Amino acid sequence: MGRQEPKMRISERALTVWRLYGWISAAFTLLAGAGVTTLALIFDWSVWFIIGAGAALVLEIILFVFVLPTLKWKRWRYEVREEEIELQHGIFVVTRTLVPMVRVQHVDTEQGPILRKYRLATISISTAATLHQIPALDIDEADQLRDSISALARVAEDDV
Repeated sequence: MGRQEPKMRISERALTVWRLYGWISAAFTLLAGAGVTTLALIFDWSVWFIIGAGAALVLEIILFVFVLPTLKWKRWRYEVREEEIELQHGIFVVTRTLVPMVRVQHVDTEQGPILRKYRLATISISTAATLHQIPALDIDEADQLRDSISALARVAEDDV
């Protein structure tokens, strides 16, 4: 039997943010579809171009607004331990990553305008070779986790 999956989840408000990102993406697809429709009407192209543009928009909305955010949220888990940080994410291929505390160089919180509106932040954990992120945490939890990881990384570094 393998290791238990990490216990901690990201904020449920991540669903709202990811769905909003899906709607923003759909708006760009709508603009592209409007362009294709205009060209199809001007140049008397087949009606299939218009149907294809509409189908692409509907498919994008179904996937990126309703299906994928829920699957992504259900899979995203993390756990911070004294000696390591464990991350689990992915929709079809689930990736589990262990980041040793002795490898952590610095920890940042990031927050764009949409995350700020929903009082969320992303934690970025830098090692010499990679950058790992824990997205969409409550801002207070993100600040506390950043400080905790930083302190644990200093202790791990002192022990080496």
